[in-house]
Amino acid sequence: MSTTALPTRPVGDRVTRPSDDRNRPVEDRIAGLLDHLADLPAGHPRREALRADVISAALPMADRLARRFAHRGEALEDLVQVARVALVRCVDGYDATRGPGFTAYAVPCIAGELKRHFRDRAWSVRVPRRLQETRLELNQAVGLLGQRLGRTPTVTDLAGYLGLSEDDVRAGRDCAAAYTAVSLQSPVDSGAELGDLLGAEDRELEVVETRESLRPLLARLSGRERRILALRFGEDLTQSEIADRVALSQMHVSRLLRGALDQLRTWMATGGYA
Repeated sequence: MSTTALPTRPVGDRVTRPSDDRNRPVEDRIAGLLDHLADLPAGHPRREALRADVISAALPMADRLARRFAHRGEALEDLVQVARVALVRCVDGYDATRGPGFTAYAVPCIAGELKRHFRDRAWSVRVPRRLQETRLELNQAVGLLGQRLGRTPTVTDLAGYLGLSEDDVRAGRDCAAAYTAVSLQSPVDSGAELGDLLGAEDRELEVVETRESLRPLLARLSGRERRILALRFGEDLTQSEIADRVALSQMHVSRLLRGALDQLRTWMATGGYA
């Protein structure tokens, strides 16, 4: 079967091969503008106008590339800005005597800048690049292995397929939660806010064992001593306030309180057998 070669167009000393005939008018215009721009010496008064024309003609291409990366959690306006800035750099850095035509040069450069934006700027919590790359590998491996195995691949499956340790696979999978953040004020099904459901460290748990050990020891104190301890540490009263409650002098309360505490410390140190 004979094949028909795509037409080629000489541009200076280079030859370009169009990938889509529908883009030829735009590509031809950009190529012509770049040829004129290359022929002008530095500082020529027409250079800035020609440069602006090249950028304007290539903007739809940059915007199309930005839309390819939409629906990934980033605002389209931000992606368009990244793509357009990358386009300007491509126009300024393009050398017609080296490599392919402008479109073949600019498309991978702009796409690369968009990918770098997601890698470096779009994460809510910054994670090491190694984990970001592991996450991307996992996303691809899950689909491939799932088809091959006929089931959801396990951590062991993924580790063997990618040549990673199981800990690295878990870390790469867990870092996906760092990509987007959820406000603590976000409502949940129960009507409460997410922040209301988050646990916090309970300081009281640290003294549970001590309290349980003290319980039988407190029973060995006199009733007056237990009441003074309850007023001091339960109701947080001062010794003067306790003295008024139990009809004793403050000095007597102080002596009873100190004696009860010393006795409890001794019992605690000896297991309650002193």
